[in-house]
Amino acid sequence: MQILRKPNTTKNYIATIAIGEKYFTAWDKFCKINWIKYCQKYDIGLIIFTEDLISKDHEKWKKPTWQKLLIGEKILSYSIDAELICYVDTDVLISPIAENIFENYGGKKFGLISKRNNLPFDLNHTLRRLAHLRHNYYSNSYPLDSALFITIKDLYINHNLTPQLDEACMGVILFNIKYHSKIMSRWFNLYDRNTSSITNGGDQTHLNYLIQAYENPEWLPYHFQALWVYEMATFYPFLYYVENKSSLLLIKRCIEATLIRNSFLHFAGSWPESEMWKFDLGYQGSETEAELMKFSKYMELQVSGKPVGFIKPKSN
Repeated sequence: MQILRKPNTTKNYIATIAIGEKYFTAWDKFCKINWIKYCQKYDIGLIIFTEDLISKDHEKWKKPTWQKLLIGEKILSYSIDAELICYVDTDVLISPIAENIFENYGGKKFGLISKRNNLPFDLNHTLRRLAHLRHNYYSNSYPLDSALFITIKDLYINHNLTPQLDEACMGVILFNIKYHSKIMSRWFNLYDRNTSSITNGGDQTHLNYLIQAYENPEWLPYHFQALWVYEMATFYPFLYYVENKSSLLLIKRCIEATLIRNSFLHFAGSWPESEMWKFDLGYQGSETEAELMKFSKYMELQVSGKPVGFIKPKSN
């Protein structure tokens, strides 16, 4: 465990798991600086776990994503003065103009972001576009009808779980270290390494069930975990069929535009669009940050609506 930053006036921490050199290197190169700047801006601590929190020989060892359930007790074991924890996957870009996620969280219940409800677009239409675009431009073997469209009820039944009312993406979870660490650790130990799931042994559906069956969680706004696969299919479908050699700048501009509208942008998934955060597009450089900060400052400007006459752009 590495403590990259300790807060001065709060007990709020962001924590992530980057087990394996591949995951740590990508996070370190494309996310680290903006995460640290975000934490400095709002006085948030930052912790990263780079080694398994449980031995690989242990019967309860599972895919590293499950180990997010152990970070609360691990932090407590180091006597760190923490209260609220926001777990964030390593493939999440944080906008330079992001809001403080802890100011939007009550701190008593689990905090989740739905991937099905209260979205700024029609989910069914977006999923239809996603299936069509992947099938036509990535692989004609990608099915036009698949579990991509599974209902909430059938999702849980498929895992032999009692259906719940919603589904969150488990790439961002907020919890109170005092109230939730022990129950999370117990949940981890309910399942062994042979646990199967629709996400190839991942925790997504099981953890949704466990949290929602335990309590009615606090649902935070979508912009705290915008999903790039949704954003790209909805707003930037042309990125599926542009030539790779000419698309890097275009991808950068589209992601920048998304970071104006959203605080956290999650590149969840295993298809090519979910790898776009790894391009060397300069999110940690001054150009992108300066553009977003310029827009943020403009949004603070009071406008009068007073007419100023007919204006034409200057010709180049």
